Amino acid sequence: MITLLLCDQKALQKPMLYLSLYFKTHRQIYYELLNSIRLTGDWEAWLDFFADAVIVTANQAMETAQQLIALFKEDAARISGLGRAGPSALQVHRALLEHPIATSGWLVEKTGITPATVNKCLKLMERLGIVREHTAQKRNRIFSYVRYVEIMNLGTELPDI
Repeated sequence: MITLLLCDQKALQKPMLYLSLYFKTHRQIYYELLNSIRLTGDWEAWLDFFADAVIVTANQAMETAQQLIALFKEDAARISGLGRAGPSALQVHRALLEHPIATSGWLVEKTGITPATVNKCLKLMERLGIVREHTAQKRNRIFSYVRYVEIMNLGTELPDI
C-alpha cells in the first residue's frame, strides 16, 4: 500500500519497492514500533525503521536490475551466435524480457513471427538453457526465461520462524 502511495505522489515512477517483504522479515520490530506509536506517539522510531526499509529495498531493486541487465546482455550475445535463427530468436528473447513466463502463442502475437519460427527459436533457446518449457504439450505450451525468474525470486523467501 505504501509503495502505491509513493507512486501516486510521484515519489516513485513504478512500484519497484517490495517493502512488504522487509516488514514481514522484520515483523517483530514492525509490530513493536506500531504499538509504540499507539501507546506513546513515537513516530520518529517508526520513520527511521521505514527509511531503513526503503534504503534496503531500493538497494535490492537496483542490484536485481543490474543482474537482469547483465543477464540480458549475456544471453543476447549467446543468441546472436545462432546464425540465421539469431535475429528471430533475439525478438523472442526481447519479448520474454517483458513477460518472462509466456505461452508460445503470446510470443507469436507479440513478435509477429510465425508459430513455426517462434517454436524453432524456443527450442534453440531451450538448448542454450535460456528458456524452459513447463507443459510438455504440443499446443498452448508455457515457457519461462529461467535465470530471469530465478533472479527475480532471489531474496523473496521468508525466513524460517
